[in-house]
Amino acid sequence: MDFPLHKIKENIDHIEDYKLPQQAYLILKSAVRELILSPGSMFLEREITAFLEMSRTPVREAFVRLETEGLIRLVPRKGFVVEPIRPEDLKEIYSVIVALDGIAAEAATQNASDKDIQQLQNMIDEQLEALGNEDLERWSKLDDLFHRQILDLADNHRLSNTYETFDDQCHRARLFTIHERPLPKQSIQEHKAIIACMIAKNEQAAKYVMQEHRNRSHIEILNVLRKEN
Repeated sequence: MDFPLHKIKENIDHIEDYKLPQQAYLILKSAVRELILSPGSMFLEREITAFLEMSRTPVREAFVRLETEGLIRLVPRKGFVVEPIRPEDLKEIYSVIVALDGIAAEAATQNASDKDIQQLQNMIDEQLEALGNEDLERWSKLDDLFHRQILDLADNHRLSNTYETFDDQCHRARLFTIHERPLPKQSIQEHKAIIACMIAKNEQAAKYVMQEHRNRSHIEILNVLRKEN
């Protein structure tokens, strides 16, 4: 099984501090999320235990958690299938994410300091640089960081926990379609508009612009997926 295991581990902070079931869960979740384990692919349990260099028990615990989150489907006495990225599933997920992102933008506008705003603006500058270099993978990571920062600024743990439930599916879809969609120039302009609303302390405008931004990008993703399906 030719997976860049060391690269996955390097991207998980202090993974050695976790117990084995949590390590297995974090590594496999990252592999599914980043499309290292591709949608629709099937893996035997013994392959995964060898890959992780663990016994069956922590791996099975990780399987159960990932199945609960809708990322994999267990196959009795064998292993698992990585859930495909289905347009009908994502349409439902996006309707929730749009609402949550709007709430986050509204709350973040209340809480953001000048330093926070500057950090968001710096992320946009980095996105522009990535786009200029045609580095869509880096742009995607920065895009994720931008939205995560706004979610953090909302300072609402229940909101963050609910968001986490759906974000992995959206992240997979963004990566899966990134080279089939138009260059994300409009997304950067929309990010600038969100920051402008935050600077003006216009909470409702920030919420509206964020939701329109998410709706537009989600329609792009769904259109690509529907063509491929």
